[in-house]
Parts: sequence; C-alpha cells; structure tokens
Amino acid sequence: MSLTGIFQWIQSTDLSTAIRSGIWLFPTIETVHVLAITTVVGSILMVDLRLLGIASRKIPTTLIARELLPYTWTAFAIAAISGAMLFSSKPSVYVADRQFELKFLFMALAGINMVLFHRGTYRRVLQWDNDLPPPMGARLAGGISIALWCAVVFMGRWTGFTAL
Repeated sequence: MSLTGIFQWIQSTDLSTAIRSGIWLFPTIETVHVLAITTVVGSILMVDLRLLGIASRKIPTTLIARELLPYTWTAFAIAAISGAMLFSSKPSVYVADRQFELKFLFMALAGINMVLFHRGTYRRVLQWDNDLPPPMGARLAGGISIALWCAVVFMGRWTGFTAL
C-alpha cells in the first residue's frame, strides 16, 4: 500500500471522520494538544534557563532535571497522542503543509541536541552541577534548545492557520 493509500485509509476511519466533522471534538483535542505542548516547552525552558545560568541559579541542574523531566515526558506523550488524533482528521492536508514538515524537523533537531548534550557535557554534570556560569557546552545546548522549541511552537501555530 502506498503512503497516499495509508493516508486515505486513516482519513476514512470513524475516529478521523468524527474528529473532522464534529463540532467539539477537534477543538477539544486541539486544546489538550496545546496544553500538553505548553507543559513540554515550559518544563524544558526551565531546565534550559538553568543551563544558561539565567534562572534557578541556586538549584543544582540535576535537581531541576530530576523534578521536571517526568512532567516533560508525560506531557510529550499526551501531545503525541493528541497530535496524532489531529493529524488523522486530514493527513493528506498536513503532509503537504511545509510548516507541518518544519515543525517536525525542528522537533527532531531538538531531540538530537538533547542526545548530544546528554552524551557529552551532561556526563560530567556532577563536576559543574552548581557552577555559575555552567560550562559552555551546557549553555550552548540550552540556547539551541530554546531556539528550536520556539521554532516548533511557531511552526505548530502556523500549521493551524495554513492546513485548513
């Protein structure tokens, strides 16, 4: 089956039809998605601002990460599920939308930034956990993360206006 055929099948499911044609279902799912993304980005921003040495300066980086990341991952799962439901309402429209593609590109780059940070600078976090300013690698990862997540949010909102 081709990708187009898969998208047509998804769009013809009862759930997809209900989301697309119902009065309340799409906006309700969209609200859950936006709230989840807000939690994801907000919690990541708190960690990133600590990595930059701007906020939570008296709290060790490891403590902030340990406290916030469970909320980040839970909210990310909710955002992924609700996003998949929104996507299912009209997949052929979304995959043809450049901003939708860019949203996922920036999200992938944010994931790569996180992996590189955890495999690099974060491995020595106990050596700099309370340091101000944090090492350049931490500040760089935090700054790149903020820029990429802002781009994700920007492209996500733009998608909402272009993929009608």
